[in-house]
Amino acid sequence: MRKFEIPDAETFIAAIQDEISRTPEGRYFHRLHAILHVLQGASSYEVAKFYGHSPRTIQYWIHRLLSYGLRGLWDKEHPGRPGKLSKEKQKILRNEIRCSPRELGYDQNLWDGPLLSHHLKEHYGITLSTRQCQRLFHRLGFTLQRPRCRAYEADPLKQKEFKKNSIDG
Repeated sequence: MRKFEIPDAETFIAAIQDEISRTPEGRYFHRLHAILHVLQGASSYEVAKFYGHSPRTIQYWIHRLLSYGLRGLWDKEHPGRPGKLSKEKQKILRNEIRCSPRELGYDQNLWDGPLLSHHLKEHYGITLSTRQCQRLFHRLGFTLQRPRCRAYEADPLKQKEFKKNSIDG
């Protein structure tokens, strides 16, 4: 049987590697294939070269298989960096955000990222960027919304009549 010639093989290789590493299941099955290759007689060096890993990685996977069985090949949980605000302080902050910023002495009517960043620095000694503060709003269960501007004197019935009789509408 002759060898396939695939045009732009590097692009396919990169796409397949991305697909494998995208999900925990993909990484798990990738490890199973590599270890299966070792169990069928290949050295960890051959398998590492074939699958694009270091020999030490293959040896590490084998050690995990022998120590913990198949569940040892699943990814461990990655909790990430601990937050700067404790759960208790988050509850306090959530209650503060429920209040108007004016009640806490600010010159704004609505909370936004820059104001929350300033508030955290002044009251909690924590420095967070505006974007991180926006994420914090969502984590605390809030959404950033702006009220629509509307004239107080506007008569909804006259507006509706105007829209009906206008040339464009």
